[in-house]
Amino acid sequence: MEFIKAGLQAHGYTTLIANHGRQVADIASSKDFDLLILDLGLPGMDGMEVLRELRGRGETLPVIVLTARDGLNDMVSGLERGADDYITKPFRFEELLARVRVQLRKVRQPVAKTETKLQIGNLTLDLLTRQVWLGEREIELSAREFILAETLVRHPMQVMSRQQLLDRIWGYDYDPGSNVVDVYIGHLRRKFGNNLIETVRGVGYRLRP
Repeated sequence: MEFIKAGLQAHGYTTLIANHGRQVADIASSKDFDLLILDLGLPGMDGMEVLRELRGRGETLPVIVLTARDGLNDMVSGLERGADDYITKPFRFEELLARVRVQLRKVRQPVAKTETKLQIGNLTLDLLTRQVWLGEREIELSAREFILAETLVRHPMQVMSRQQLLDRIWGYDYDPGSNVVDVYIGHLRRKFGNNLIETVRGVGYRLRP
């Protein structure tokens, strides 16, 4: 992690390294940081446990997961637990830096003060509390599922291609062969019902009111 620290500091970022999972979980809750680069191979408490604890406490700190694992199942598992991005070793520092900048831009984007809820049909998203209701029933979504749902609700009846969803939600280009968008659409359909999100074959998806 020292080379990451040196590289980020050279680009003007203030950094702190923690080498034990428990220490990372405690420091990440201090509200003094804008971003966490989380190695899954931490001693004492691995990165997945740290991520699960942070999201379980409602921490919204952006997290980029760093790991030697490269299987789709590991990627989906990390994202499902609330990671905002995922990068596998070995990697070029320039790639990590680009992803850091993407996540920090998201953090710094102002939220319109007058818009706290989005609604389409009987689906309601509260942007402040991150709660979701289908009629009077509250639906529990992961951080990534909420962002996907928000994107679709903001563009009702508009067909969103897989690439558009990757660019808007994940912030960079995945392998074109990745099915991560389809996986997350499947998650939403299981929670919202199959009729709300329509597949436009060969194009993408759209939300129907």
